[in-house]
Amino acid sequence: MITMNTLPLLLLPALGTILGAAVVLVLKAEAAKRIQNILLGFASGVMVAAAVWSLLIPSLEEAAPMGAFAWVPAVVGFLVGVGFMLLLDMLIPHLHLNSEKPEGMRSTLGRSSMLVLAVVLHNIPEGMAVGVVAAGVLTGEVGMSMAGALALAIGIAVQNIPEGAVISLPLRAQGNSRGKAFLYGALSGVVEPVAAILTIIFLDSLMVVFPYMLSFAAGAMIYVVVEELIPESHSGRHSNASTISFAIGFALMMVLDVALG
Repeated sequence: MITMNTLPLLLLPALGTILGAAVVLVLKAEAAKRIQNILLGFASGVMVAAAVWSLLIPSLEEAAPMGAFAWVPAVVGFLVGVGFMLLLDMLIPHLHLNSEKPEGMRSTLGRSSMLVLAVVLHNIPEGMAVGVVAAGVLTGEVGMSMAGALALAIGIAVQNIPEGAVISLPLRAQGNSRGKAFLYGALSGVVEPVAAILTIIFLDSLMVVFPYMLSFAAGAMIYVVVEELIPESHSGRHSNASTISFAIGFALMMVLDVALG
């Protein structure tokens, strides 16, 4: 059952997205082209570090009693997570930044709606990741600490700030009003607490698969980074800047997890 102590963990990532989307209210739309790669590189670094330190390593630690087969939950969950996101990628109509050709099933949705769906798609594993660690804290049956869960939630919230800006600024550049661009960007983050709550409900009676769910969320996050964020962060110019911002994001998340976890 979700408590008042864990509720902030579930809401923090969405708050980051809302704050990032609010950038469109003060910046010119043209700024999207100048800062987009840097922001995406930073978000990629945070997600990779979170997948490793907050999800994969804990998955291995939770499966330690399996001895020589302790790697099984981490590997199986990781690959299933990648496959899950691949399936969603093939089914949900969406449009990536800097792309003219939509992906997923054919749809009559407009360009703005499909841009938002692309962000919603990669927010799902982030919400699941927070939900998994929150479930571990709630049950008290595994080695997840509130500090570690908070570190993950803060890290994802921080990387959601640039992600919120990356979606709202291009929407503004396409001719949408500032208010509409902000609303779309903010709503794209709602899926994260929803995914987190559904994950907690699922794990409430199936904690036996906890190590698998940790690595599942990691695989889903890594899929998003490799499939979308890194390629988009290196589109056009400023590839060096996006690489440097990736390193900064990775280091920040690593520090958060080690210092708070």
